[in-house]
Amino acid sequence: MLDVDAVHVHHGAIAALRGVSLNVREGEVLSIIGSNGAGKSTLLKAIAGLLPLSGGSIRYCGEALHDQPPHLRVRRGIALVPEGRGLFASLSVADNLRLGAYSRHNAAAVASDLEQVLSLLPRLRERLTQSAGTLSGGEQQMLAIGRALLARPRLLLLDEPSMGLAPRLVDDIFASIAEIARNGVSIVLVEQNARRAMSLSMRTCVLASGEVAMQGDSAQLRDDPAVAAAYLGGL
Repeated sequence: MLDVDAVHVHHGAIAALRGVSLNVREGEVLSIIGSNGAGKSTLLKAIAGLLPLSGGSIRYCGEALHDQPPHLRVRRGIALVPEGRGLFASLSVADNLRLGAYSRHNAAAVASDLEQVLSLLPRLRERLTQSAGTLSGGEQQMLAIGRALLARPRLLLLDEPSMGLAPRLVDDIFASIAEIARNGVSIVLVEQNARRAMSLSMRTCVLASGEVAMQGDSAQLRDDPAVAAAYLGGL
């Protein structure tokens, strides 16, 4: 579904990504782990079209993305849940959700998808008339995911969905992500909780200083002493 080939991204004179290559298969969960500043968020933003490439290419379903702006990528089925959620705090939960479907014109289909999202994330149903800024951190993260799902993505990019959440809420978020994957959505998961991410994903890519340090089967990488020592708190 997604092919990232030798991608370079610069922030001014600083090379944030240096020759990153990876792929995502149909229906797969791929986790991206690494230390702060490794380039994880930069990679997701490049895939979503929020940052330009300075080298390499990104192909989605066989077609190049380099000349497509973010809104066209959304229409083609790529949705990003950004780090920090990016909600409209003064708008209601219902309005934030509807904004996820801004590029869709079939009202009946949007209403059906909204009902599915509220079934997947039932806390949002109880909060529809509240402003997004009044929600708890976990509820805001659910709202950000729900908004992205209203775009009906085939590829969902999740940037640090568990950041700042209590352990119980992390369980809820990961249960929701697992259900989304079971529904056939491909997922790229950037996550500080490497152990949880690798438990959910089929494959894992480790980024270090803007480069791919290693990638492969998640279960095998969890048993790798170097990965365990660096990202899993030891063996």
